Amino acid sequence: MRAGYVRFGAHGARLSAMYVEHLRIPVGPGSLHAERLGRGGPPVVLLHGFGTCSFLWRHLAPVLAQAGYTAIAFDLLGYGESDQPQEAAYTPAAQAEYLSRAVTALRLTDVTVVGQDMGAIVAMLLATSPRTRVASTILLSPSDPDDLPGAPIRALQRASAKVVLSAHTLFGAKALLEPLLQGAVRDPTCLPERLIARYLAPYVGPEGASQLLQRAAAIELQTEDRAAIATITSPVLIVEGAAGSPRPSLSWAAVLAQAPVTFERMPDASSLVPEEAPSALAELLLAWLSRQRLAGSLR
Repeated sequence: MRAGYVRFGAHGARLSAMYVEHLRIPVGPGSLHAERLGRGGPPVVLLHGFGTCSFLWRHLAPVLAQAGYTAIAFDLLGYGESDQPQEAAYTPAAQAEYLSRAVTALRLTDVTVVGQDMGAIVAMLLATSPRTRVASTILLSPSDPDDLPGAPIRALQRASAKVVLSAHTLFGAKALLEPLLQGAVRDPTCLPERLIARYLAPYVGPEGASQLLQRAAAIELQTEDRAAIATITSPVLIVEGAAGSPRPSLSWAAVLAQAPVTFERMPDASSLVPEEAPSALAELLLAWLSRQRLAGSLR
């Protein structure tokens, strides 16, 4: 475990120095990297989606911590600073199992889980784990359960045929991931070259593109996974960017027939809401979490 004080800012605003713990948690085939901000408050687990990592939450996590929550931003196995074992399973169900082990190891209970696109599916599957007590789930631009892995990832897979993969290809993943990330925001200035480079960092090298394609191929939802998600009864919030299609959210609402589902739309964002509208997203989530605490869903 590493720890230290880090200054965070969102859209030019400076926040006070905050204590951050960098954790490595063994989960079987490898170890997960996580960053924990805040201690003692209701836990909020943050799960990124395809092609991103825990860096996605750099604006939201400190706001949650300053509001009295304990924010834990994970890198899913095979992403970010987590291990990338070649033979591990990377399906959403496998990722949920790894996270369940990590949440248990950290002794977290009554957890709120926030998931972005593919991470939203992982969040729902985590909520079905018998060893994990999930109080509520927040889905940000969830991937369409009826169209996995989704049009952007299929476009990435088609583009891979044009990328020369060899032992000398150090930046093959850039041609694949950069269009996907740029297509996830309405305002391209939200993702300048330096931020795209940050998300590309785990895939720099001769194996980077093949690793990215392996993660893409793993995005699937088995019949039993869908059936398990249908048993969720805890509150669910679905947040979409205004530029996104409502179809995935409507599909998930049908699956989550036993859960109380709330819908919100972010007018200034496309699908990658934490990058385009972090301040508005933080305000929305804090208000929703406060209502859940008053209603007794969260302690």
